[in-house]
Amino acid sequence: EPVSLPTTGRDLLLAVDISESMWTSDVMYRGEVFTRLQAVKSVVGEFVERRQGDRLGLILFGSKAYIQAPLTFDRLTIKTLLYEVDHTFAGPYTAIGDAIGLSIKRLQKHPENHRALVLLTDGSNNAGSIDPIKAAELAALERVKIYTIGFTGQLGSPIDTNTLSDIAQKTGGQAFFANKPEDLFAIFAELDKLEPSEQKAETY
Repeated sequence: EPVSLPTTGRDLLLAVDISESMWTSDVMYRGEVFTRLQAVKSVVGEFVERRQGDRLGLILFGSKAYIQAPLTFDRLTIKTLLYEVDHTFAGPYTAIGDAIGLSIKRLQKHPENHRALVLLTDGSNNAGSIDPIKAAELAALERVKIYTIGFTGQLGSPIDTNTLSDIAQKTGGQAFFANKPEDLFAIFAELDKLEPSEQKAETY
């Protein structure tokens, strides 16, 4: 059977905070209570499904940041790996700067006009070896556009809104903030507009 393969597309990394606070059960959705990470998995999973034609990658970060999935057109695998995240994977703290630094390293070899990072966290940087603002400056030099999302849940979190806003501003992205799933769905719908997925493909 003919197979359609993307010829162009964005290289989009998703960096998801899985630190200890992301396991707080303070998200109400459709009459049920979820952890913050469960809500994020649901919203990001739908976003991943829509990104046909793009290479997606997944970075997880807590006390450390690491690649859960390299850039790939295989959206199903990205979604599966996201859903399998366990609370023991990355440690209890939040290394935002390290997550950005790792993203830059992974995007350096890809086309400059298609590099983007979506970074989602419920806290402020309190771990890692790289200052988030310094990391953002490096990202700007490498033409990596960063969209930051602060998600607090209903109990709230000590999010460093100034830092998240500065990261986005320095790299040409945008900063968003949410405390319920409905807000997250709206944010990722907006990201679909700001970074539209590529639909061109060649058939083999």
